[in-house]
Amino acid sequence: MKFFIGRVIAKKMDKTATVSVERVIVHAVYKKRLKRAKKYHVHDEIGTKPEDIVKFVATKPISKLKKWKVLEVVGERQKGAKPSSG
Repeated sequence: MKFFIGRVIAKKMDKTATVSVERVIVHAVYKKRLKRAKKYHVHDEIGTKPEDIVKFVATKPISKLKKWKVLEVVGERQKGAKPSSG
């Protein structure tokens, strides 16, 4: 099974969270490290909040875009941190 850890960036739908997963790649020629991000629509029965760090796993398709399910909240938003506009 595929496990990912990402940050909840939107919670505008019922039982669905949009999670952004960042990864670092290294350029083949120049060896510069680059950040790449991908968004996933994740089934959320736990009730996460924006800026939470969550662990999610691949599952059977739940809808057209949702093929992932939240397993647990790994970390929570820090006090005083501003929510990202994204």
